[in-house]
Amino acid sequence: MDKMNKVIGMLMLLLVCVPELCAQKGKNTFNTDGWWKPAPPKFSPVVNGDGSITFRLRAAEARQVELVFDEWEVRTMPMQKDTAGVWSVTIGPVGPRLYQYYYKVDGRAALDWKDPHLKVGTEIYGNVVEVGGTDGPRFDEFCAPGGEVHILSYRSTPMGSLRKLWVYVPAAYHEDAAQEFPVLYLRHGGGDAESSWVRDGRADVILDNLIAASKARPMLVVMTCGFTDGSWAGGSTVEGIGLLEEELLTDVIPLVEKRYRVKKDRQHRAIAGLSMGGGQAFVIGLRNMDKFAYVGEFSAGILSDDKFDFDRYIPGLMDSPSQINDQLELLWLSCGTKDTRYQGHLNLADFLRQKGVRFTFDEAPWGHEWQFWRLQLAEFVQKLFFPII
Repeated sequence: MDKMNKVIGMLMLLLVCVPELCAQKGKNTFNTDGWWKPAPPKFSPVVNGDGSITFRLRAAEARQVELVFDEWEVRTMPMQKDTAGVWSVTIGPVGPRLYQYYYKVDGRAALDWKDPHLKVGTEIYGNVVEVGGTDGPRFDEFCAPGGEVHILSYRSTPMGSLRKLWVYVPAAYHEDAAQEFPVLYLRHGGGDAESSWVRDGRADVILDNLIAASKARPMLVVMTCGFTDGSWAGGSTVEGIGLLEEELLTDVIPLVEKRYRVKKDRQHRAIAGLSMGGGQAFVIGLRNMDKFAYVGEFSAGILSDDKFDFDRYIPGLMDSPSQINDQLELLWLSCGTKDTRYQGHLNLADFLRQKGVRFTFDEAPWGHEWQFWRLQLAEFVQKLFFPII
């Protein structure tokens, strides 16, 4: 037994001391030849100097490819194939703003796989392309460095689940450790997510630019999930908005006020939103005028419906509409003139005028689309927290 142990010990020593017995040294064939060259020009989409855009797609086996362009006034244009199997079309020039697009390949929708910029919410809608301003950066193009976007997790009491919220924090937050800031609670639409106001709406860029130009007060912007069950209905019924209201008041606002240096009175809180989130902001804001002094809605569907029942959503409000004038610094309503919700908004405005309610109504020649909501956010935030801060 002792001899056997000695033999085993010697073998183990050999394995440790003579590594070539454990592994054969192979030839290294890896090299970086051919890597040292400039990046190739962008394949698609290419924004040309005159404001035109060239789109390309490799699809050698396809029989027909079309470009489906824009978000509201959609245009479908045929693309042409070259001898290498690349389909292309150049459109425009077009005005400086955000555009959405996708392809139809033999009748089926397809993404532009060479473009990583997507419009994403409850689903993937397509790609997006930005055409820059001709006289310097647009209001929604990055030009003033500064703010940060934080992502926080929290447990929603009414939903019984973990959720996320996005928070825009202005650069001024880090410049004076004693300063407290006002907060805008900003809600997304029915096809979107809590990230959409940053990814598609450029809320952080818009705020950075306006604050740098002294056109808006430094403020935090808090963006939460606007769904109860993933559907538009779940975020728009009386019951659904009630759950979202409870979550905002019970979970979100306390978290923000614990985590950040923010002012905690109604004069320094605003709530706004687009489409589904506009309806939520209108209802929650007017049900809680002791907590919000500024309320804004952009293109809200439920408010455009002539069957909208104030008594169901906001009981007792229209029994004494003067309380809106007494408590709110600003009630903001808006809708694009090309939006199917526009006439309903005009009717809502007439109703509020008859009740003696003061409000600001804004419109512009847009549909139900992000470029309008970017413009609305830029206009709305310039009215907030003046002169009080």
